[in-house]
Amino acid sequence: MSARKGPKMLSKNQIKFANSLKQKKEREALRLFVIEGSKMVKEALASSLKIKHLFATPDFIRQNDLEHYPVIQEVTVAELERITSLMTPNEALAICEMPSYQLVASELKNKLSLVLDDIKDPGNLGTIIRIADWYGIEHIICSEQTVDVYNSKVVQSTMGSVCRIKVHYTDLALFLANNRQNEKIPVFGALLEGENIYKKTLSSEGLIIIGNESKGIRETLIPMIDQKIHIPTFSHFKQSGEEAESLNAAIATAIICSEFRRG
Repeated sequence: MSARKGPKMLSKNQIKFANSLKQKKEREALRLFVIEGSKMVKEALASSLKIKHLFATPDFIRQNDLEHYPVIQEVTVAELERITSLMTPNEALAICEMPSYQLVASELKNKLSLVLDDIKDPGNLGTIIRIADWYGIEHIICSEQTVDVYNSKVVQSTMGSVCRIKVHYTDLALFLANNRQNEKIPVFGALLEGENIYKKTLSSEGLIIIGNESKGIRETLIPMIDQKIHIPTFSHFKQSGEEAESLNAAIATAIICSEFRRG
């Protein structure tokens, strides 16, 4: 599909197709997902993602020299409103193929990787992906119950990092058991009873487990943790029991990643 002269109205089938991808079942069946907004679409264009359809305003097309991009359709902002998940439609929307990543345990050796146990909040997962990108962490291994990485709120929260970070879904108990038997990569777990992370010598290799926002790391995974770590509170209200109960999962991930990279 090549760019048309002037904006074109979306057909009923195009609208139905794009909106169907807001549902996880349809995304998985078609192996497609949506990236929206000028910044995010630019990230997708510069990445290895395969874009199947690109809908964009005349200004976006002109400013990014996309007049001859093979799968582009010029549309108005009003037309984008009919397929967007955003409160305020932006200048572009891309429908991309889901990348196919193989989880090869041996490729995790000599590097840091994140392991997410049932992260439910889309904003948390998206921010964690963004954090991983910032700290040079290539792989995130998620439990099968973790929120879908291609959920529109997750994608938007990554601010483009979803184009680069490899996110895997698997049975964490089986994955960690296999690691203990074969690769033997050190496993770190963020737990309240863990050692003070600021006083601990940290490794440049490891699987770092971050638990569910309210329940933490599930009990069945704890025996597979080699080293328990904890971010201590410095709250003045600690003695009275009035301090914050815990850190947000994404904030905790950022602090932990920072400490691992600092060493």
